Amino acid sequence: MSSGTHVIQVTNVSPSTTSEQMRTLFGFLGNIEELKLFPPDDSPLPVTSRVCFVKFHESESVGVSQHLTNTVFVDRALIVVPFAEAPSLLAESGPLLPSGD
Repeated sequence: MSSGTHVIQVTNVSPSTTSEQMRTLFGFLGNIEELKLFPPDDSPLPVTSRVCFVKFHESESVGVSQHLTNTVFVDRALIVVPFAEAPSLLAESGPLLPSGD
C-alpha cells in the first residue's frame, strides 16, 4: 500500500554525516529529486543529531526506504518515516540540493 507521498523524514542522523553521504545512501533506493539536511553541512552550531528530508521522483521509493529504519549509519540507528509533502515547508528554507544527474 502506497501512501502517495514522495518524501521521507530521516531522524537520528549522526552530526558528522554529510548531505552527500545521505544522497549516496538513499540514491541506491530511487532517483532523488531533492535532499535537505538540517542543520546544513556548513552550520556553525553544535548539534547532537540531524534530520534529513529526501524527496524521490517515485513514491514507491518511500516504501523501500523505510526498510532502512534501524540501520546503523555512521554511528546511529536511522529512523525513516514517510513525510506528508508540504512544499511551502521545504521551500521556506531555500532550494534543496539538485539531484546531480
